[in-house]
Amino acid sequence: MTKNLLPYAVVFALALGVGYWLWGSESPPSEATPLPSEERAAHAGMSGMGDDPGPRAVRLTQDAEKRAEIQTLPVERRLVGAEIRMVGKLAYDETRLAYITAYVPGRLDRLYIDFTGASVRKGDHLVKLYSPDLVTAQEELIQALRIAASLEKSSVSVLRERVATTAETSREKLRLWGLTPEQITNIEAGGETREHVTIYSPMSGIVIHKNAQEGMYVETGSRIYTIADLSHLWVELDAYESDLSWLRYGQKVELEVEAFPGRPFEGRISFIDPVLNPATRTAKVRVNVENSEGRLKPQMFVRAVVQPQLTADGKVTSPDLAGKWISPMHPEIVRSGPGRCPICGSPLVSADSLGYVDEASVSQEAPLVIPASAPLLTGKRAVVYVRVPDQQGVYEGREVVLGPRMGDYYLVESGLHEGELVVVNGNFKIDSALQIQAKPSMMNPEGGGPAPGHAHGGEDN
Repeated sequence: MTKNLLPYAVVFALALGVGYWLWGSESPPSEATPLPSEERAAHAGMSGMGDDPGPRAVRLTQDAEKRAEIQTLPVERRLVGAEIRMVGKLAYDETRLAYITAYVPGRLDRLYIDFTGASVRKGDHLVKLYSPDLVTAQEELIQALRIAASLEKSSVSVLRERVATTAETSREKLRLWGLTPEQITNIEAGGETREHVTIYSPMSGIVIHKNAQEGMYVETGSRIYTIADLSHLWVELDAYESDLSWLRYGQKVELEVEAFPGRPFEGRISFIDPVLNPATRTAKVRVNVENSEGRLKPQMFVRAVVQPQLTADGKVTSPDLAGKWISPMHPEIVRSGPGRCPICGSPLVSADSLGYVDEASVSQEAPLVIPASAPLLTGKRAVVYVRVPDQQGVYEGREVVLGPRMGDYYLVESGLHEGELVVVNGNFKIDSALQIQAKPSMMNPEGGGPAPGHAHGGEDN
């Protein structure tokens, strides 16, 4: 029982202290000499209290307002946005990685790229490979072409078609084993087999792994190189559980890296992990960022900021995406109507299916908001002190229903009206004054109980 009363005792003691600070340290009049009526009125004015303004209100003199440093701001309608901050690192874009592997067993007699970090362009030669299987396949093609040439004047059409089919099968085998159409054409034109074939790079990028050495034998599927295209990168960020409700696929993200302070970069959210990390209570958020200049490098530390906006009903909106269609795989592809992504061919999806409101909702009235310092929060209750109009120094306590917090503001669902003045500084001191008068307050919503004060002389004693 004592433990349950302890918080109320602490708050009560604080209220007494604030009341003493607000109302001054004057000693009460002696019991033997009560104050005249005019002196009692003057004492009431200096103490910060006048006539009783109501059961949930308090009246302060100008001097008491200055002591309490009371500040008010109007309740207003405005589109507010939070600043969601995240940290993470740059990483390779997994969709832009290529593995150079051996299509047939053989021996690596030459590695033209012999160190990690080398830059290559699409079509550059990478490996000189000797493979008995490739030599045999070349022989099959050459022999089929020679037989086909000898049967050009033959009247047996079935035989000519069979030989032509054999030649085409040999060509397809060589193509599937990694030879380019130009290499196959040169074999046919030369009429001779080649002991070595060259493997060319299928893309431009950087060699990030070198998995083989000259002279080693490889099997089908053995990885020789890993090449990464660094013109586009991923930023892998950690988002707190409380921020996930404001994040959407396709949102713009402002990025800053330590290597280039003051140089802003920008990307769009391309993936939000559907599973939370139980250890850190965060979810991975991936951002696509363009890097054509090559300034950004994988593993660089990144700070990111997302600034979502809300409509009057608390939904996330984005003026540049409202009513648009987005590629589900490439968020940089935004169109005004349905269609297909020019990169991956996937059908575009509407922005509202990704959690954005449509154009009609964007044009609605802005939400009602108050500064985050205005409400006093305790449990499920929120108390705001409102300056009563046309009454000097009168402040009324009011319970309100708040929506989510967005940056420096709370959305107001009910309890306040646009234009009302709410206390943003000194509200706890006003609450303490109400507690001293045994009126409803933050910690005592029902009020009641004897108001603390001095015992003066009189008949009751």
